[in-house]
Amino acid sequence: MNNALRVQIGTALVLLLLALLIGLLAALSYSFPALGALVSFKHLRPAHVSAALFWIITGATVGVVHYRGEVWRSSTPSPYHKAFVLLWIVAVVAILFAYAGGRFGGREYWEFPPVIGLLILAAWVLLLVDHLRAWVRRTPEPPLYVWMWTTGVFFFLLTFIEQNLWQIDWFRQTYVREITVQWRSNGAMVGAWNQMIYGTALYLMTRISGDDALARGPKVFLFWFLGLANLMFNWGHHIYNVPTAAWIRHVAYGISMLEWIFFINIIRGFKAKLGEYGRHKKGITYRFLVSAELWVFLNLFLALLMSIPAVNRYTHGTHITVAHAMGTTIGINTMILLGSFTYMLGMDREERGKRWLGVGLRIALFGLGAFWLALLIAGAIKGWRTTALGITDHQRVMRPVNAVLEYFVASGAVLALGLGIVAVVLLNRLLGSWRRHQACLHQEDQANWK
Repeated sequence: MNNALRVQIGTALVLLLLALLIGLLAALSYSFPALGALVSFKHLRPAHVSAALFWIITGATVGVVHYRGEVWRSSTPSPYHKAFVLLWIVAVVAILFAYAGGRFGGREYWEFPPVIGLLILAAWVLLLVDHLRAWVRRTPEPPLYVWMWTTGVFFFLLTFIEQNLWQIDWFRQTYVREITVQWRSNGAMVGAWNQMIYGTALYLMTRISGDDALARGPKVFLFWFLGLANLMFNWGHHIYNVPTAAWIRHVAYGISMLEWIFFINIIRGFKAKLGEYGRHKKGITYRFLVSAELWVFLNLFLALLMSIPAVNRYTHGTHITVAHAMGTTIGINTMILLGSFTYMLGMDREERGKRWLGVGLRIALFGLGAFWLALLIAGAIKGWRTTALGITDHQRVMRPVNAVLEYFVASGAVLALGLGIVAVVLLNRLLGSWRRHQACLHQEDQANWK
């Protein structure tokens, strides 16, 4: 592992810790007005969202670059990758400082001043160039995870550009046009980083099981094409409330129902893995992957319910949407990425670190379950009061919801503790790896001098 990758892993873990800390502060600021007067929720919310978003994206790209090197037996650091890491860190730091100074100007989930987006765009072009240079030297008939990494990197660039089309005057001429493009691109971007993350999960499964057939064959590639279709079109629940052309909603809804195939396959695959890879249950990487599979099951079921227009009428804009986003981000993406980092850093072979990782994982899963349930209950109450009862006064709507949100804050603290333990253990391991690497370089320099 080269130093650029070490810096990138460290950046990802620091962003995870920041997302946890800022998210907890934001929840406390919202719940306790006295604290909110000192630390503004208006500043904390976008900072939390951005830190979480960039933790996921940074972690996803770590897996692509590192495991790609393992697949093609190449560990030589690339100048394009080094430049990507540098620009990426500068962009993230600039975004957090902008929020701290109260400078906004973007759109939902990307609320920073748009000029910083140029740094993100330039960084991603460098990453794409780096990946394509490796791609042309690929082995014949690469396995599925290589294709997933490639489509993920490529489609992220496309969706990021689409997400910024609002800066063109024509898209801002009508609110419906702008919001439709914005929500569509946000939904598709999730599919792009999922391609990278799920490709990493598939790679880890092949290594843990020793069976590369999991990533080959017509069946798995059929699912990949279905995944691409969902990436490009499964954003129907984002635009149900937008008065756009009816056929767009119908097509998106029809395609989203294809996820039932994924749903059934995940259930069967999850049960099969428990038996097939049972000898690896003690491995900490395996435990993170199995945790992710459980949350795929829960969140996909919730997503399918939300795709039904009659249900979406009650859930849209409530805490249920937040539950889906948080359950996916934490329960699926974060668990896979943390499992990936444990594998990368060789944590399965270190008993002390593995024990603390297991403790952190158990605490995080307990906290996440309570956290997710609190959001579902809060969203159901709010949706019923606004849609079925027709209450329009926000304070009246939120009165019973706020009681549930106190439980939500407590469960969030437990979740932050569990994930924080895992992140700190991995950071400590990363620093140890860097120190050993520096010591080896020092010994080589001394030997060469002699």
